[in-house]
Amino acid sequence: MADPLPSIHIQICYARPEQQVLVEHVVDAGTTIQQAIVSSGIIEQMPEIDISVFRVGIYSKIKTLDTVVREHDRIEIYRPLIADPKDSRRRRAHKDGQESKKPG
Repeated sequence: MADPLPSIHIQICYARPEQQVLVEHVVDAGTTIQQAIVSSGIIEQMPEIDISVFRVGIYSKIKTLDTVVREHDRIEIYRPLIADPKDSRRRRAHKDGQESKKPG
């Protein structure tokens, strides 16, 4: 009889603007990010999660769904950006520049 695979402890996190979810999860060694997300139940809690579209990472480093997780990894599911950060900075800089030119 084959020895069972050792279990590893991981976390899976996802954040909405109004709510953050952190799931503690135990998986078999050799589990991929995709398998861990699906087996964690987080998709049932947060049905807007679409791992075929959303990016994922481990400790802020982008990873692919077939990456094998390791003990104490924190899988992060990233929502798509609503606005381009570069455009947002340009608008703020332009607005700040306009306000400083107003006669005071």
